[in-house]
Amino acid sequence: MPRYVPVLAILVCGVLLGATRGAEPFDLKILDLQFNILRAWSAKPAIRDVVVVGIDEDTIKALPEPVTLWHRHLGRFLSALAAAKPAAVGLDMALPERSFDAVVPGSDQLLLRGILDARRAYPLVLALTVDVSGKPRAIHPPFLAIAGRESAGYALFPVDADGRVRRFDERLGPNGEVVPTLPGQMARRMAVEPQYGLIDFALGARFEYVPFHQVLEWLDRNESAQLTRAFAGKAVMLGMVLPFTDRQVLPVALAAWENGVLEVPGVLLHAQALRSMLGPGLIRTVDTGMVVLLAAVAILLWFVTGHAATLIAVYAAFAAAVFVCSSWLLAHGWFLPISAISFSGLLALGGRNGYEAVLHLRERRRLRRSFSGYVSPAVMDEILAGRLQPELGGASQFVCVMFSDIRGYTTRSEGMTPQKVIGFLNRYFEEVVALIHARGGSVVSFMGDGIMAVFGAPKPLENPCRAAFEAARSMLHYVGALNEQFRAEGEAPVDIGIGLNAGEAVVGHVGSSIRHDYAAIGDVTNVASRMESLTKEVGYRIVVSRVVAEQLGDGPELNSLGPMAIKGHTPVEVFGHDKI
Repeated sequence: MPRYVPVLAILVCGVLLGATRGAEPFDLKILDLQFNILRAWSAKPAIRDVVVVGIDEDTIKALPEPVTLWHRHLGRFLSALAAAKPAAVGLDMALPERSFDAVVPGSDQLLLRGILDARRAYPLVLALTVDVSGKPRAIHPPFLAIAGRESAGYALFPVDADGRVRRFDERLGPNGEVVPTLPGQMARRMAVEPQYGLIDFALGARFEYVPFHQVLEWLDRNESAQLTRAFAGKAVMLGMVLPFTDRQVLPVALAAWENGVLEVPGVLLHAQALRSMLGPGLIRTVDTGMVVLLAAVAILLWFVTGHAATLIAVYAAFAAAVFVCSSWLLAHGWFLPISAISFSGLLALGGRNGYEAVLHLRERRRLRRSFSGYVSPAVMDEILAGRLQPELGGASQFVCVMFSDIRGYTTRSEGMTPQKVIGFLNRYFEEVVALIHARGGSVVSFMGDGIMAVFGAPKPLENPCRAAFEAARSMLHYVGALNEQFRAEGEAPVDIGIGLNAGEAVVGHVGSSIRHDYAAIGDVTNVASRMESLTKEVGYRIVVSRVVAEQLGDGPELNSLGPMAIKGHTPVEVFGHDKI
């Protein structure tokens, strides 16, 4: 597969993620984390803060009537603020749909007077709500008429898929029509035209609140100075701060009196949205085209290769840089979704190295298929694992060396064509080599009808001598079975001799830099070759040295043949097995 194909595939994935916002759930979680980090380490002060007046449990206890009949208290509250001259006041609580004068005579008049006082002194915005079916709930017409229809806004926000509120957007109608909202109308009444975007949850300190009944007490005690200090020139929001009433889940904990709680009173959400609009403004989202471009740029990590630790460090640095840049942008009013960018970088970095791993695996398989017939499996495994280096030289290692030869091969081959000779040898070697490999041995070379094998290198064995001896006996059993086939075919049987010697040998590559073999060099190899030659003289099919006999212990039946002279070497004590 061409190298550019996976690059294009990764590019397409990154572009699709960036263009479709398929990673939005992850982006929102990252955004929440960034808001919390910014609040903890570099919170921005609110330029024009919002004062929250809260209806809490103490207020409920202090005022005897049900909230529905609080006309008198609400009217007094609105009139009290008239003297304090706030910048604007929003009531985040639904006013009654009908008159309750029949229940509390004169109550409507008291609330109407408060609304009228408010309208004359400051901008007032009343909250509109909807029922469970989404239909607007009406406000008693006189209340709305006195306040003015432009002084009403819906207490609604778009909710993200995870149930959290992060955005201000007045396009809430069934077909995307603009619907005036409570914080939006308050901003307009304060000469700020709201845009659409993310609410800046890193702006301002966590909210405290002034209890509703406290404001009424100030009024009763004629503490106008206190009212002025609390509300003069400020935006004011009145709403419930009860534990289980009108709660919204936000990215950050906004309530100072509820440490760490993300489900906060809805009035705080309205106040934070208004804070954002009155301050630096709502946070705008970086254009999709820029996100797609940055995701495409992240594909350049395809060209980074290295070890796993290097790749992890590179990606960690890349992801951290993207996160820091995105957080910096967020602090300056821009939201950059980074999931598509980060994922593209991860896909490129991991994809390139995964692609290289696949190519490497394919190359290993190709090498194994191409060269497995030239070296034994143990040698091939060491080469592919990188433990057997191609440099000339080797290491000293305790091994057991086997030499095996077919008796009478020269005489037998004289009457055979070259094709038959090759067929005969291959038939013999096919099973013999498999028996050597099965015991962990490595065939070093073929010498006509002979075999040299090493046990204990390149992979160490627990007892190389026992493995070699068991392989030798298996070879004799196989020759017996092969002779049965030869007799049935009218061919003469064969016999073999096997010599075993053990000791330290230098194991590694021998030859020139451009052509070399894997071999075991040393006196142990020379003696093993002479052991095989002795099988013709002593009448045993397997001849082993004392070193091998001692490693075998008392298991196999070995006959001591005493010290024997071998060509070019001092006498060696030998043992025989399987007498001819």
